[in-house]
Formats: sequence, structure tokens, C-alpha cells
Amino acid sequence: MSQAEPDSFHGATALVTGAAGFIGSALSARLAACGAVVHSVSRRADGPASARHHWSLDMSDSSAVVKLIKRVHPDYVFHLASHVWGAPDLKHYLPAFQSNLQTSVNLFYALVGTGCKCTITTGSLVEPDAGSGQSIPNSPYAAAKWASASYARMCHALYKLPVAIARVFMVYGPAQQDEGKLVPYVIRCLQRGEAPMISSGRHVIDWVFVDDVVEGFMKMATSENIGGQSVDLGTGVQTTTADLVETLCDLMGGTIRPVYGALSDRPLEPVRVADRERAFAQVGFRSKVALREGLQRTINWYNTHPAPAVSEMGNV
Repeated sequence: MSQAEPDSFHGATALVTGAAGFIGSALSARLAACGAVVHSVSRRADGPASARHHWSLDMSDSSAVVKLIKRVHPDYVFHLASHVWGAPDLKHYLPAFQSNLQTSVNLFYALVGTGCKCTITTGSLVEPDAGSGQSIPNSPYAAAKWASASYARMCHALYKLPVAIARVFMVYGPAQQDEGKLVPYVIRCLQRGEAPMISSGRHVIDWVFVDDVVEGFMKMATSENIGGQSVDLGTGVQTTTADLVETLCDLMGGTIRPVYGALSDRPLEPVRVADRERAFAQVGFRSKVALREGLQRTINWYNTHPAPAVSEMGNV
């Protein structure tokens, strides 16, 4: 894996929101390895082991966020805190607004004028895209991410906040324990000897390995002249759900087969692929880990880490 200006982070203060999550934990570990003083933020009582300080905080509270920024005075901010469920169900309406939009608005407001070198906030592949002809968000999650990116661009244009948007595609990799996500769900099903229940399998997705995404965050934070821009963190390769599931089945051996059509496809599901060449031109980012290699590395991790006693499965 290429190195993204590691000296830039040595001795710097890095604030990672959502640091206890799948991507946040991996990013915090990488920042700490580069010598950064990592401050983690989440609603949980504990943060990742790599964090020097952890703040248990509800970022929908604007006054609490302002106090946090004044206390930490970060050089770099990585805003990963998110309600990650992309289903269209009404139950996600308020959580998506509070965790994906309200937290972003509060954070950007608190950071204006503080001297922070760079703030990276997370966008999503499911945001409406004028180039694709889709103008209506397909879920509360997509709507909140779309609005958050708009606030980021506005804050850069009006208030000179050095903020850029990481448009993260479908991330997978070791330590992603949530069986509401396709890769861990299929792996755990096969380990238990159960047939994975899958949708039609026809949907096309750009799958990207977690280490590549972390590298993309690091490159964005140390790049110049990307304020207000979105950078695609993906592979540029489209893979159907069925092809991914069949690859997992092949790598894990055995005779268990998935059941396609057991779940309904989500309405208005967008088809997106990362603009690989544009991302390289913007920040020098290119994914390194091919899908089959990344899935094998992911399987290896699950083979040495037993499933939690209680698991929540979602629509995959």
C-alpha cells in the first residue's frame, strides 16, 4: 500500500468522529501509527484502542460540539459518525437526519475559523447524482448525505472552511461485524452452514476494501486545493451482488448455495461506479486491493474471530 504523507500527521491532533465503527477504527489505527494524537468521538463509552483520548458525545447537541472543538483544537478532522442504514423504511427518517445531517452541520459550524488544516466528511455512493439522471434520494440516509455534502460545499465557499467530501463506495473488510451488511452476513451464514438469503443478485456495486478507503482519507487530508470538492473512494469496477456472493462461496468451499430472490430489491437503488481517474488527478488515490484478494483477507479474519453471541441481521 502506498503511503499518504505520513510525516504530515506526526505530532498532529486528529479528531475522528464515529471512531468506534468499522471504518473509524481502521482509520484511527492508521493515524496513530503515523504518530498522530488521535481523539475519538462516539456515543459509546469507549473508543478504539489506538485513540489517545475518547469523548463520549452526542454530536446532534451543537453546544457540546462547539465545546469539544475548543477543547481539542484539532489539526485534522475525519467525520465518519453516521446512521449507516440505507433502507427506505420510515424508522430511519429521524435517525438519518440527526446522525448524518445534524451532526455535520454542528461540526462544520464549530470548526469555522479554528485554524483546522482539513476536514474530511463522508458522502455516499447513494447520493443523487446529476450525471446519472437521478434527482430523488432513495432513502433517508441518501437524502441526509446529499444535504450534508451541500452544507460542506457551502461552508467552504462562504466561510472558507477547508472541508472536502469523501464519496465512499461500498466498503468491506476485516472486523466489519454487522450482519446487516452483505459480506459479513454471507460469511457468517456459510460458517454456520446456513444458506444466505439474498435479493435478486442483479444490483451492481463498486466494492472497495477498507484499507484502501483509509488510504484515501489520508491522501485527501494531505492534498491541496480540494476544498469543497467530492473525491470518489472506490475501485472503478462494478460487481453484481450475485458475483460477490458466488466469489465468497467459492473461496469458502463447501456445498451451501445462496437463495436468490428471497429478499426484495430496494426501490430506486442507484448504480454507481467511482471515477478512478478523477480521484487520482485530485489526490493521487487509486485502490490497490482486488476484490478476490480483499474477500480472502476478510474471510481469514472471520475464521479467527468467532461471531458475537447476539447479532442483528438486516436487509442485504
